[in-house]
Parts: sequence; C-alpha cells; structure tokens
Amino acid sequence: MEKLFSTGEIAGIRFKNRLIRSATHEGMADAEGRPLPVLSELYTKIARGGAGGIITGEAAVSPAGKSSGHHSLMIHHDDLIPAYKELTRAVHEFDTPLVLQLQHCGRQTAARATGTTPIAPSAVWDRFYSEEMPREMDEGDIKGVIKDFAAAVVRAREAGFDGVQYLAAHGYLLSQFLSRYTNRRTDRWGGSLENRFRIVNEIFRETRNAVGDYPLLVKLNAFDARKNGMRIEEAVEISRMLEAAGCDGIEVSNGVFEDGLNSVRGPKLPLDAAYVHLPQYKNFSSFKKKLYRVIGPLLIKSFRPYYNYNVAAAARIKKAVSIPVMVVGGVHRLADMREIVDGGTADYISMSRPFIIEPDIVDRLSSGWQAASRCILCNYCSIGIAVGQLKCYYGKVR
Repeated sequence: MEKLFSTGEIAGIRFKNRLIRSATHEGMADAEGRPLPVLSELYTKIARGGAGGIITGEAAVSPAGKSSGHHSLMIHHDDLIPAYKELTRAVHEFDTPLVLQLQHCGRQTAARATGTTPIAPSAVWDRFYSEEMPREMDEGDIKGVIKDFAAAVVRAREAGFDGVQYLAAHGYLLSQFLSRYTNRRTDRWGGSLENRFRIVNEIFRETRNAVGDYPLLVKLNAFDARKNGMRIEEAVEISRMLEAAGCDGIEVSNGVFEDGLNSVRGPKLPLDAAYVHLPQYKNFSSFKKKLYRVIGPLLIKSFRPYYNYNVAAAARIKKAVSIPVMVVGGVHRLADMREIVDGGTADYISMSRPFIIEPDIVDRLSSGWQAASRCILCNYCSIGIAVGQLKCYYGKVR
C-alpha cells in the first residue's frame, strides 16, 4: 500500500491513513458550548468516509477566550464532559481517532460573546474582529490562561479524545504571544523569541504535570502578512522549541484574519457572502461596496498560489524537527498529496474545505473515483460560519 493511504502514528494516536480532517469552526454547539447531535452526525460522516483522523473545531478553554463565531465549542467546565464522551464514542465506532483543538481567542473576539473586554498580550487593535480595544493581560491573566489550557486537556482526556491540539495559529491568543506584531510587551512574556514563547512552554509544563505523555499537538503559523509578524525563520525556531517543550506533532498553517483570506485562499474575495452575513460588511455604503469590488481582485493577487501554499514552509519545519509534521492549505489534488507524503516533505496532509463539500473525500481519492477535491475555492463557507452552521455554498449566497 502506498504511504499516503497507509497507517501512521503520533505519540500513540494511530491514524488510519495520512489524510486528516483539519480543525474547522462548525457552529454546532449549544449556548454553553456543548456539542450538538448534528456535530456527531458530521464527524461520523467524515469517519465513515475514510478520514485518517479528525481534529475538531476550536474549543475555548475559558469563557474569556470564547469565539464570537456562531455557536462555538467550549471545554471550560466538567459539566461538558458527558456530551463530549458521546461524541468520541460515536467517532471511535469507525476506529477513527478524534483530537480536540483547544484555543483562547485573545483579542479575536468581542465582549458580546465573552461578557468582558477581550484580553491580549498587548493592547493592539484588530481591524477584522475588534469591537473594542483589547486589554493588555497582567501576570494573573497569563497564569490563569496557562491553568485553563492544562485543565482543558484533563477534561479532553476524560472525555475520550485521543489527544489535543493547541491552536497557535491564525491570530488566536497563543499566536498573538508568538508574534512581534501583537506582542509588544517589555516584560518576561515579550521581546525576545524565548520570552514570547514562554506562555506556550509553561502550558506544556503545566499540562505534562497533569496528564503525563498524553498526546499534545500544535497548529502553528509559519508566516503571515503583518509588518513585524510571523516569518518562517522564527517559525522554524519555534518548531524546535515546541519539540523541546514536549510537543508531539506540528500542523503547519499561515495567516491571521487581518491579512484577509491568506490562510484560505481562492481566486476571488467572497464579497457577496460577506455583504450578506458579516455585520461589519453588511452596513457598508453602496459606494464602499463598489470600491471593494474594484480593489478586491488587486488584493487577492497578493495571496498566491491558491494551492499547496504552506508546503514550502512545512518542508523547512520538517527538516528542523524529528516529530511528525502535517501541512494544511490548499492541498486538494491527489498527485500533490502523494508527492508531499512520499517525498518526505510532510508526514500528513490535513484538509478543511475538501471535507466540507465531500465528507467522504478520502474514500473518493483512495478508490480512484476522483483525482482531486471538487471544492471551487469560493470560500463562502468561511463567511457563512459567522452566522450559521458549517456547510458548502459552492459559490452561491444562501
């Protein structure tokens, strides 16, 4: 059997093949962040369809870190564990491992969602998310977040998840600490790379003390488009630091929401969907909407290529560490997947959009039925989740 469709293992997690469903916000939780039956239905479709493993949508480790997105997952309280146990049992019936992604939004949320002013390493306005200036975290805030992450891992293990993935990408809190653009502190939590990494290192230390060798993965930004933001050279060094801290595997991604659609690229901006679904765009004047339609094509040209755009970064990180590496980001064609895995560029391919349009994409590829995902890169799915449950729009506003 070719390597792409052979089993793989990360810290005891046995993946059925090298094609993994990457974390995707589903909007399928109740008001308390408890997973709804519809989420179990989605995951079982993906598991039944041949996925090597599934990484959940992001689950907040505390109310202060909750996403402002539609009905996001939470894992901040023991009362949520029974619902997660039902979820893991359903997926495990298909011998498919399930990894819980853990996050704190930091500044990328709103007080209407958290009930309090968003917190961040530094008081830096977020042009995409912010409805108010975030509050710079003090020492107590930081230590509280460290404990929240560790406690969330304990709950994940109790709920039957095969491992967790810390979200240190896409501008969420851990990513904010790692980036010089959002971390402008002058104390021991900012400045040098070692200081900016300190919160991640302390989370690993606290978590390992609580759960031992339970699998801990990280999703990491390799680069972004911000001035003084993340660059591949620092990401490579961070990857080495992650391995030294006890990380079991790294998923390589890129971009923050302020960049626009850098992390989910496509040939045009999904403006039609944004004008319908996103509050910050819905109320634009007709002139401003027309202006965006003119400059949109110019903006999108800066985000090329549309496929395989994190592969080169993953290759550099793969050479720097001995732990397994996943790569996400427009890897939609079977020939490219084979080349990446067989050539040793990365150990696993992770995908989001292909699983939205076709939950059974892995079976379709492995059987020879298809040679690529049918996703057209319209990215309406990334807009629609702001107000409703995850679905494929296939280029049409609904």
